Amino acid sequence: MLIATFLWTVLAPTALHLGSLHPVEKALTLALAFGPFLVLGVVIWWRSRHEDQDEDQDEDEDEPAQRER
Repeated sequence: MLIATFLWTVLAPTALHLGSLHPVEKALTLALAFGPFLVLGVVIWWRSRHEDQDEDQDEDEDEPAQRER
């Protein structure tokens, strides 16, 4: 019982003193939480767009060779 009382008096105020986050801190926390996923989505979209363009260019380069035969 003595240990529980000691832990409550030492740890509880430490956990409760922080209070609510400042709006800037909230924004930074959300950016840190979801930012990497947004960046990953943009990179996947960007690379797939360039891969589609590369495939179109490859098809354009292959067509004259097929017409000569």
